[in-house]
Amino acid sequence: MSVPRVLSIAGTDPTGGAGLQADLKAIAAHDSYGMGVVTALVAQNTTGVRSVHVPDTGFLREQLDAVSDDVAIDAVKIGMLGTADVVSTVTAWLAEHRPPFVVVDPVMVATSGDRLLAVDAGPALAALFAHADLLTPNRAELGVLADLARRVGSGAHPPADDDVLGQATLVARTWDVLVLAKGGHGDGPGSDAGSASDDVLVDPDGRARVFTAARVPTRNTHGTGCSLSSAIATLVARHGDWEVAVGLAKRWLTTALEHADALDVGVGNGPVDHGAVTRSALPPVSWTAAWWDDVADLRRDVLGCDFIVRLADGSLPATVFDRYLAQDVHYLRGYERHLRALADASVGTEAAAWRSAADGCAAEARDLHHRRLGPGRVQDPVHPVCAGYLAHLQAAADSGSPAVLAAAVLPCFRVYAWVGTQLGAVAEGHPFADWTAAYGDPGFAAASAEATARVEELARSASAADRGRMARAHRRSTEWEVAFFRMPSGSGSA
Repeated sequence: MSVPRVLSIAGTDPTGGAGLQADLKAIAAHDSYGMGVVTALVAQNTTGVRSVHVPDTGFLREQLDAVSDDVAIDAVKIGMLGTADVVSTVTAWLAEHRPPFVVVDPVMVATSGDRLLAVDAGPALAALFAHADLLTPNRAELGVLADLARRVGSGAHPPADDDVLGQATLVARTWDVLVLAKGGHGDGPGSDAGSASDDVLVDPDGRARVFTAARVPTRNTHGTGCSLSSAIATLVARHGDWEVAVGLAKRWLTTALEHADALDVGVGNGPVDHGAVTRSALPPVSWTAAWWDDVADLRRDVLGCDFIVRLADGSLPATVFDRYLAQDVHYLRGYERHLRALADASVGTEAAAWRSAADGCAAEARDLHHRRLGPGRVQDPVHPVCAGYLAHLQAAADSGSPAVLAAAVLPCFRVYAWVGTQLGAVAEGHPFADWTAAYGDPGFAAASAEATARVEELARSASAADRGRMARAHRRSTEWEVAFFRMPSGSGSA
């Protein structure tokens, strides 16, 4: 099916928790395309409304026409309208362009208690409701709408009980709409933290369905009405059924409320977490995976190095290979020292793992390199590229952050193991078979994966600033890896 296209007609909230901004978040959270027409510019935050600017209604109509002249609209959610003139403008547009589903959240008072609808705008709502499918008032708003219904009904319907169900039925009958009487702001029994929060969906015939959820103990409820009504509009455009839409939207909002406190937005009544449900369905963020993707172009450069190409096909001159090994011995001596520093800065299994890696590094320098090189070549002068790489690692060590140093040493693990997977097995008699086997050794691949996991944990507990330093250290080390592979052929630089 196509992605639902949902239009929000509402006021703004610069802090993003309510109004148009919340509507668009709710629409996006349900995998739909959101559009927005601004009815009022509201200077507000989590502590209250400071001022409201209502643009000229002529401009409001231009916004509405600009959308409907170009885009097929599957559902409309109407929120804050503010004044009678704004209500009438939206009503006139709805009369000409009636989308399949229209949800009206009769925004009258903000969570903070600030009034968002002029007192004289009430009668104009009656004409608007004639073009609506669903109204979503909270308990206080429902009482106002019931009073309005009594005034405009002129005895057309029998007197209603003055409870929630009676008021909702009266409103539904008066304007031939569905009414979702929300219980989030209910008082008395059922309003305490941990008790039920019941929303009642009532149709004009008085049939009612109760949607129940546990009341979430949080003061961060800014924008709940906006978010719920937008979610319902989006879901009904997708499912075509109001009860399915309401049930799904309520479950989504409950989860958003359960995660609201973790957002830490504002000092007053903070917003709900619109992305909580979507986030729970996503795989965990992997910082090291993001860094690995970041250096994809550098990894491609490694495979294109003359050294690697000729190492793989066996045509690399022995003198070039010896130049590489001589510098690698210098590098491994410094690298081992940094691995041991990480072991000293760690505890438990992490310390043991870094120490084991350092021991393996020493064994490689001693056995594989010295078997290939004569004693004299081991003492070759340090090449500027090797010196530059080691200076970079030392700077990471001098940063005072074991996490930054760990990120800096990681590419040596990862790039070598990855090159091993790219080279694969070589033919029998290959002149560098022992070396390519070291690249592709399963034990080294496992060590690389373990080191990556340890750095991932360090990144997860780091601040954003420290993660940035880790990412840059990882990238720079990978640049030095490329330079190191280019170095034996005389083209190394980083």
